[in-house]
Amino acid sequence: MRIVRIGIDTGGTFTDFVVLHNDGAIETFKLRSNPSSPASVILAGLRRLRAPATTEVVHGSTVATNALLERKGARTAFVTTEGFTDLVRIGRQNRAQLYNLTPPLKRHLVPSALCFGVNERTYFDGSVAKRPSRQELTHLKRRLQRAGVESVAICFLHSYANPKNEQLAARTLREQSYLCCSHEVSPEFREFERASTTLINAYVGPLMDEYLSEVERGSRHRVSILQSNGGFISTAEARRHAVRTILSGPAGGVVGAGAAARWSGFDHALTFDMGGTSTDVSLWDGQLRVTTESYIDGLPVRVPMLDIHTVGAGGGSIARVDEGGLLRVGPESAGAVPGPACYGTGDQATVTDAHVVLGRITSHQFLSGEMEIYTARAEAAIRRIGRMLKRDPIAAAEGIVRIANANMERAIRVVSIERGRDPRDFPLVAFGGCGGLHACEMAEGLGIRTVIVPRFAEALSALGMLLADRVRDYSSSIVDAARIEPCFLELERAARRDMPGATLERMADCRYVGQSYELTIPWGASFHQEHQRIYGYSDPQRATEVITVRVRATVRAAKTRRPPFKRMRDKTRPESRRIWTGGKFQSVPVLVREQASVRHAHGPALVVDYGATALIPPGWRFRVDRAGNLIAQR
Repeated sequence: MRIVRIGIDTGGTFTDFVVLHNDGAIETFKLRSNPSSPASVILAGLRRLRAPATTEVVHGSTVATNALLERKGARTAFVTTEGFTDLVRIGRQNRAQLYNLTPPLKRHLVPSALCFGVNERTYFDGSVAKRPSRQELTHLKRRLQRAGVESVAICFLHSYANPKNEQLAARTLREQSYLCCSHEVSPEFREFERASTTLINAYVGPLMDEYLSEVERGSRHRVSILQSNGGFISTAEARRHAVRTILSGPAGGVVGAGAAARWSGFDHALTFDMGGTSTDVSLWDGQLRVTTESYIDGLPVRVPMLDIHTVGAGGGSIARVDEGGLLRVGPESAGAVPGPACYGTGDQATVTDAHVVLGRITSHQFLSGEMEIYTARAEAAIRRIGRMLKRDPIAAAEGIVRIANANMERAIRVVSIERGRDPRDFPLVAFGGCGGLHACEMAEGLGIRTVIVPRFAEALSALGMLLADRVRDYSSSIVDAARIEPCFLELERAARRDMPGATLERMADCRYVGQSYELTIPWGASFHQEHQRIYGYSDPQRATEVITVRVRATVRAAKTRRPPFKRMRDKTRPESRRIWTGGKFQSVPVLVREQASVRHAHGPALVVDYGATALIPPGWRFRVDRAGNLIAQR
């Protein structure tokens, strides 16, 4: 068999590889992630595969995400219009924690000493009132060099309407190691959001550039990077627009979950990706739902991204007892190093350790026995939590799982109820290493009656990257309504130049006149209907306006058919294991996916895969369909 495409997802704990062969067969494997050198794990996996140089590789990277969250990006300077140097520090007056009298201070990307003003001005209509002088820009260049900056973000007032002043400054400062302008990164109105997006791009860009250079030097393959919008771009584009890869891994999960649901005959679903460090949830209704109003660690990111909500709850989430004697789980994670106590290197109790104590994960099942599970270390870690709570280890472990479930249920409500959708109308697609262990119990709390644990659940994000299309988004804010059609045509010309043969889709950000925020709708669709669906009311008599026009260019990936699934003919009786479920220890059958029946069987049961386990609680029925997906219903 010949390898034709490879999908790779770098997670906080494991790096997943999914390989597509020319006969449609798919294989997967995992390698332990290395946070200090993520590229080395990618290269090790590619060497193991020995794929031909013509093989296409689509990769989801956490380099930009981790650098932003951990504040380990490049030393960055912010260059803006004189008088606006505090723009990114002031932000908006909105308070995320309305009733908190002592909210935590924001962690800014750039200190005040590295914010520089330039005496220039462009008005909202694009007319240039003052050009920056060459002398001032030359002086600024020397100041940046003395400050030892590694990256520069330029964001002038109203440059979305006319970028000439930014372009002039960029020509003078171009010798800096990394430089980006707001009219290239996010050419849309709203100064704070545009400045924040450009600054994030400059902050993580040098690290992404270095990382991709290492991957390219060590690999002979053509590597593409998945964007936060669910489509991939070239490494050259990812270097210039690193901010578009912030949700790279979670976006692959939504693409993979949508494909898995479709293979089982569902045209909509809630997606639930529980990994080692975090949980990502989204709503898929037959197509990818994109938003331009996203926040990462409290910072606005004004580029198209899938509507994904992330919480700090994963298999590696650390359990602790706070000062008030209450049990807390996450958002801190044990990560890949040292990892959960049961991995043999850590000693803090995590969600994974709780499942080990409850009998749901054993030493011989994880990664088909390739990775040892240290049960005694997990029990010792959970026992310490139990002593602080004055509870036995089983009660402590059950409490950890319940709290993790509650955190993740809240996340699902954000992408369903808060978006005007009832979660009971959707099946829940659960994946990631721990997703299947929590899905049915969470579904009960949400009123969801169907749970899908896909085949390749442990590597579904990497599978999504393998299935992704090439996508690029273009946008332009509108100053004059007469410019709508000309702006669409300009964006389409740029799209055809960059992506010959692409399918083009028009969209627009619209709102009622007088509103402060917009809804993005397909061009020609009814804004009033979308407003009714989201907010529960509309006013067809009220005037509307277009704020931003968008064009999405898509080059479809080769159609990947449903991978073949073979059931085991071996009729030997499955092993039994004593696990905690339904409030007590019970002896339950432990099945590999290929053993499960096409007809409904009854829980409780465990269904195990190479890197994931699904728990079927009492009162649930389950079967494995022709796609190899586990379907649980109650």
